[in-house]
Amino acid sequence: MTDLFEDPTPDPSAGSNAHEFSVSEISGAIKKTLEGQFGRVRVRGEVGRTLLARSGHLYFDLKDERAVIASVSWKGQAARLSIKPEEGMEVIATGRLTTYPGQSKYQLIVDEVEPAGAGALMAMLEKRKKALEAQGLFAPERKKPLPYLPEVIGVITSPSGAVIRDILHRLRDRFPRKVLIWPVAVQGRDCAPQVARAIEGFNALPPGGAIPRPDLIIVARGGGSVEDLWGFNEEIVALAAAASDIALISAVGHETDTTLIDYVSDHRAPTPTAAAEVAVPVRLELLAWVKEANARLSRSAQQATGQRRQRLADLVRALPGIDSLVEAPRQRFDRAAERLPQALRQVTQVKRQVFGARAALIRSDGLRLRVSQERGRLQERADRLVSDTLLRRHQRAARDYAQLAQRLVRVAKAGHQERVQRVQAAERMRQTLGYMATLERGYAVVRTADALVSRASQAQAASELEIQFADGRVMVTPRAGGGSADAARAKSKPKSRTKGGPDAPEQGDLF
Repeated sequence: MTDLFEDPTPDPSAGSNAHEFSVSEISGAIKKTLEGQFGRVRVRGEVGRTLLARSGHLYFDLKDERAVIASVSWKGQAARLSIKPEEGMEVIATGRLTTYPGQSKYQLIVDEVEPAGAGALMAMLEKRKKALEAQGLFAPERKKPLPYLPEVIGVITSPSGAVIRDILHRLRDRFPRKVLIWPVAVQGRDCAPQVARAIEGFNALPPGGAIPRPDLIIVARGGGSVEDLWGFNEEIVALAAAASDIALISAVGHETDTTLIDYVSDHRAPTPTAAAEVAVPVRLELLAWVKEANARLSRSAQQATGQRRQRLADLVRALPGIDSLVEAPRQRFDRAAERLPQALRQVTQVKRQVFGARAALIRSDGLRLRVSQERGRLQERADRLVSDTLLRRHQRAARDYAQLAQRLVRVAKAGHQERVQRVQAAERMRQTLGYMATLERGYAVVRTADALVSRASQAQAASELEIQFADGRVMVTPRAGGGSADAARAKSKPKSRTKGGPDAPEQGDLF
């Protein structure tokens, strides 16, 4: 195969017999040569324009004062970058060079980005700091006060480091409290998202739930380099801390270390141990203060009581005696008692004079005449009133009497008719139940002189019988000598009505 990179000067003797290459062959050969010559490279430069596509791929430029290299990080690579490229940042990008035949250009496929020294990181930090400050997240008035004695403290840190042990030990010494630990990575690319999710998770816990909601959050980490603490400079961590409804203490690094979370937190502690000291008071000091306050309260109460007792004693000494207080009223009472009989006599005399004058006026002829006239008018009005009243009363009584008379007639007629119906019904019942109706059906009643006869033996013993039929009575004398044989025949055939038989009795003889 002909070498594509031989001397491109044409051989005059070749003429039209030179090899022809396709566009794809030329592009593939260039791609192979470029990737073979520059397999994996580290490129230092300033980040130019950046673009995050909808697909998740990150496109950006690396430039210096003379050239520009197009760079791209695919979706999976962009997610694993520890530092996100930002415009104006000086970085060192690691990747491989390749070509993009579709546009006849070469580009750098970047899988790792790191800042080009501490100066680049500090420049990016200052840029983020200004942006967050412009949003008002650093304002002192938005910072929440820390609870004096929280019941539950949430700690966001690594569970395996010395930081959590220092915090727990300090809390145990000062004032033991309940502690919830949310384990997170405190450096690397997983640090920022895990810390942000931990802050949001503590705020999402419902009050009174199965897991107690913290009254205070401590975000803690030990000291380290700028690169180690960079996760706490990410914007998502700062925004999560600023949006926290629970008071938050930032305790990241040592006293000289400063991160963005320190500016947005409600309180910054220089060390994790100092955060524990700020979170709770010293129990022994608190007990001593309460004891001292109690003693001061007792002394104050005793002093106030003594002062008031002394003041009362002074007032008592200044008060006059009882005799001096009632002396003047007693004298006034005595004088009034002495003047009372005389005053009563004077009042009685005055009233007697007034009464006499009025009595004399009543006895005068003019008054008698006036009284007589008034009495006449009064009598006239009384007579008129009585006559009118009696007339109206009489008319009302007449109407009432007429109404009562009509009601009485109606009631009497109704009562009479009811009694007639009841008598007629009783008569019908008597006739129905009486023995005369039974006689009409062919029966008869047999009597002796003093009683009814209901047995044959009674009839044989009687001297005379009276038989009552429906239309009259018949006297019958039993046949003489009718002994027991006749009675036996009467018993044996009580219902025989055969006429003309050989044993038939004579007419009128019941036996």
